[in-house]
Amino acid sequence: MKTPGLLLILVAIGGRYTLDRAGLLELAWVDLRVIGLIVALVFLSLSMTGRRVAGFHKREGWLLAALLFFVYQISSALWAPPAARVGPQVLDLVLLIVLLLAFYVYAMNDPENVVRFTFQLLFVTAIVYALAAIFISGPGEQGRYSAFGGGPNVFARIEVLGVISAVGLFMLTGRKLPLLVIPLFLLATVLSGSRGTLVAGGAVAGVALLKLRRKVSATAVAATGAVAVLTVGVIWALAPPEFTSLFQERFVEQTVQEQYLSGRTDIWLAALRMFADYPIEGSGLDGFYGLIGVNQAVEYPHNYLLAVAAEGGLAGLGLMTASILLWTRVVRGGGFRPQLTGLAVAATVFVALSSLFSGDYYDSRLAWMFAAMAAAAALVPVSAAGTPKPLEMAR
Repeated sequence: MKTPGLLLILVAIGGRYTLDRAGLLELAWVDLRVIGLIVALVFLSLSMTGRRVAGFHKREGWLLAALLFFVYQISSALWAPPAARVGPQVLDLVLLIVLLLAFYVYAMNDPENVVRFTFQLLFVTAIVYALAAIFISGPGEQGRYSAFGGGPNVFARIEVLGVISAVGLFMLTGRKLPLLVIPLFLLATVLSGSRGTLVAGGAVAGVALLKLRRKVSATAVAATGAVAVLTVGVIWALAPPEFTSLFQERFVEQTVQEQYLSGRTDIWLAALRMFADYPIEGSGLDGFYGLIGVNQAVEYPHNYLLAVAAEGGLAGLGLMTASILLWTRVVRGGGFRPQLTGLAVAATVFVALSSLFSGDYYDSRLAWMFAAMAAAAALVPVSAAGTPKPLEMAR
């Protein structure tokens, strides 16, 4: 049953991959996301044949609220400004809905294996991306690294998810080998120059250490500190020459000395002003670009929360908040699989925090996917034999 999961995860990781990125300019209209999801749904349907499919549960209100939120966003295209790119945005949201529902159904029927397989695949993906960025793609125009034609920020998210996957595989299997690859992931993350991703990753790591402080011995803390120092030393010693110049320019000079944030503060203030102008229903789907970005060459607000506020108003914010709060109730405490749920929650929170610094609506897809995985791990009971026991249909 790994085939549908493999396809769904590849679609989520691949992003907006059209064939022009592979050099086939005449086939730029071919969106591989659509093809990938169709094939994934076919395999998912075949894999469910003859199986008892888990029914809906009364604690799945978070999913209903999320779907209403996406439908509201699509509906807001009706009052979007003329310059808004409604077509591509609607397609993104429809594909996001399909991806979320398909992955949730997939995870609900075998959450334990799905969580393990997902982190295994992300671990391998992060290695491939890091090696491709360092040895094949190299630095871009700004000196920042990425892989396979994607942006540096998305690349950095995959690398930090690689770190979470390495830790998760260690927790689930007891094998220390995955931990040895973490320096490569951290090196690639720094080479991406994504400051927001580093902040989000650091925040998740800090909270995780805080929660585990009573379960970790002084010896383990000392060992972790020694490994951290060794990791920094290895990164500094083995990093390419561009590493020191990128670190000095982007993280020391621009961030610390000049306090340069790539114009984010101006963009965020513009989104806040738009929210003040359209407080209830918002300016409509892609309204930020249609009213501001089209004249200032800014694609989107680079902050998921502010984008929802500016384009969806209080109505959009209310639906999104309801989904988050209901989901928090489901995963709080870990449910039937605290360890697996906790790993999925950590990945969800990391991507969500990263979305406060960069990315548009579709770039949040991994956060929604991990949220579905965490809810499935928390909700589906485990029988005495250790096999998943599907939920009964709620009355």
